[in-house]
Amino acid sequence: MAEPATEAQALCTSGDLLERDKAVVFDVMLWRAPARAFALRFDGKVVAYMNRCAHVPSEMDWQPGEFLDADRRWILCSVHGAAYEPADGHCVGGPCGRGRLMPIATEERDGIVYWYPSRDIQPVVFDDDAGHADAAAPGRAP
Repeated sequence: MAEPATEAQALCTSGDLLERDKAVVFDVMLWRAPARAFALRFDGKVVAYMNRCAHVPSEMDWQPGEFLDADRRWILCSVHGAAYEPADGHCVGGPCGRGRLMPIATEERDGIVYWYPSRDIQPVVFDDDAGHADAAAPGRAP
């Protein structure tokens, strides 16, 4: 089995993440299973989380890339209304109790946003026609 990735993964340009606006959604492997994650800009900082509610592990966006409530203050789960603090992912209301979103480390440099794999969250890898594994191209998930 291949070693887990640890290097920064290019996600998008800095301009793709506007303040308190639509998120960039991307594919990852969570515990070796396909999953979705998202990144957004809140109070000038890029934050990223797994697209999994702490209450019930379901995807939270109510439209593709739309995670914030109407006031653009909280990350809101579209399934049961759990609300999370964008800065740290902690539950602030609804059925998520003391839960929190699973964070993904990010870095913004030279106009590019990067995310960092962890033991549990890895990039998606595709096999090319020659049988060699190539990392997925950066960018938005379909």
